[in-house]
Amino acid sequence: MESTTVVTGASRGIGRAVAEAFAEAGHVVWALARTEGALQELAQRHPGRVRPCIMDAGNADSVLAAARTVLAGGPPPRVLVNNAGIALSAPLKRTATEDYRRVMAVNVEAPFLLCRELMPAMADAGFGRVINVASTAALKGFTYTSAYCASKHALLGLTRALALEYAKKQVTVNAVCPGWTDTDMLQRSVDTIVGSTGRTADQARAQLAGMNAMGTLIRPQDVAQLCLFLASDAASAVTGAAYTMDGGEAV
Repeated sequence: MESTTVVTGASRGIGRAVAEAFAEAGHVVWALARTEGALQELAQRHPGRVRPCIMDAGNADSVLAAARTVLAGGPPPRVLVNNAGIALSAPLKRTATEDYRRVMAVNVEAPFLLCRELMPAMADAGFGRVINVASTAALKGFTYTSAYCASKHALLGLTRALALEYAKKQVTVNAVCPGWTDTDMLQRSVDTIVGSTGRTADQARAQLAGMNAMGTLIRPQDVAQLCLFLASDAASAVTGAAYTMDGGEAV
């Protein structure tokens, strides 16, 4: 049977690394993201393996339309990787309501909607793997990130609840919690540190890497390999888990 995987936020960062890893492993990948050009380039790199689908994770109608496209495009997906996410760093008093709502929409509501629309079909087909890309912010608090931490804690709660609900339906649900990962999101944090402290970009990157015991940034490709494991038969009894890949940050 053709193994179909859905990856959100597939145009860059962790999502792109996950989409490429699954395509190289022989999966047909529905690559969901807002940036059409990046998705087309990804499809060209993996001909016949990547199916681009435009989706704005912050827009519920767009998310539901993407789910309908996936279900109409063939057999139910066997793997769903909810990776799309945005971060917000601001003191509580400067966190605007509309910014909070956008973070929750992208980081929590979009995964909820995709799970609601796709997991029943997985269960009916007798197999499913859902992997929610959370963060160490799902496990601990960080200063000036109340909205982001709230969203990632909520995503982990969703993971655990759905793992129990689908435990007897051959669908597992797990979370991956990376630490500081070398992506565009990290670069924005570097830019913020540079702007607020006067440090160089290299110093800012070293500061972030120094937040874990190994003193290193996480590679998107390594997160992708963890997702491949969770989608494999070797992880058939793993559900409701939160796998950290953070160089010892959350220990």
